[in-house]
Amino acid sequence: MTPRPFLASCAALAALGGWALFGPQGHAGPSVLLIEPDKAQDELARATRERSAAAARAARFAREAQQASAAAERAAREAAALAAQIQQAEAAIEVARARYSLARAQRADIAARLAAKQEPTARLAAALQTAARRPLALSALQPGSLKDVVHIRAVLASAVPQIRARTEGLRGELAARRAAENTAARSLADLRDGEVDLRARRQQLARLEASQRLAFRAARGNALREEERALALAEQARDLDGLVDQLDRQASLRRELAALPGPILRPADLASAVPIETPTATPTTSAAPRLQLPVAGRTLAGFGTLRESGQRNTGITLAPVAGAQVVAPARGRVAFAAPYRGFGRIVIIEHEGGWTSLVTGLARVDVAVGQSVIGGSPLGVAGRGDEPVTIELRREGTPVNPLGFVG
Repeated sequence: MTPRPFLASCAALAALGGWALFGPQGHAGPSVLLIEPDKAQDELARATRERSAAAARAARFAREAQQASAAAERAAREAAALAAQIQQAEAAIEVARARYSLARAQRADIAARLAAKQEPTARLAAALQTAARRPLALSALQPGSLKDVVHIRAVLASAVPQIRARTEGLRGELAARRAAENTAARSLADLRDGEVDLRARRQQLARLEASQRLAFRAARGNALREEERALALAEQARDLDGLVDQLDRQASLRRELAALPGPILRPADLASAVPIETPTATPTTSAAPRLQLPVAGRTLAGFGTLRESGQRNTGITLAPVAGAQVVAPARGRVAFAAPYRGFGRIVIIEHEGGWTSLVTGLARVDVAVGQSVIGGSPLGVAGRGDEPVTIELRREGTPVNPLGFVG
């Protein structure tokens, strides 16, 4: 009789080999743009940081909106909170996509290792089952001595512990594969949930922006004429630097006019009037604004890096996800918001003390000239392809590294 443990081991080995050969392989599921394995871990770390930072900004803006007394300031904070929530949802989608990519890569690696191990194991299992099920009496009738048959059975029985040890590795690989498939399924579900949340947040922001836009249009006044002047300057300017310089000169003039004293009342007795010295207006200076990057994404080019044209990069160029939310880097006043040749739609914001920020590469602009914004206010959205978004910071027309003021 064949020993029961031996027969059971052979059956288990065959079942293991058969599962590995013909068991569930997992499906690719819905189409997801995968990240290369050597980049997925870095993308996961970056997106996780950006998700946490966006969540903190959203919570801060929500608190500030509740505490704001002025309606305009409260509305600005509410819009900034929604924009931060959108960026949080965008980062959450990237986290899920990176995790899904890592799980798929891990599963593919495990499948490759299993393919190298499972075929010889399955063949051995089938041979052992055949030998184990053959009756001993039938073996005695075959050519060869009974001693040889007993010897073969003894060798096979002694090999079972080694076979069990070898299949332990296969069992571990199969368990790891199931874990990778579960991780991929959870990440895919998180990605789909993130997309639903993102659509809902964008709809909320669109409704809020529509109401704010109507209120702003009703109170625009001279902003329409200023917008026309800005567009005329864009036509006349030789390049983007020239446009920024001209806008800077206009902003400087506005600051000087704003610093002039108001009209002096005519005294009742001119004879006894004491001459009053009129102070001269001096440009005000202030510290650089505290910035936040206008969009989440990996850095394509840093400040001062050499471009293909041979010129130095005067800002920070980022690679956002398609249709990403773009926000204002800091509090200020919109000086220009329109398409500009070679740079897509751009937004130029004047800050206090002669500082200017410039955001280029937008596919849609949601602000207008003359509009006041705070850091985090929605400016528009990025392109649907791989179009980069660039932020520049200038002090009296001179470019400075924006990263030195991000905090």
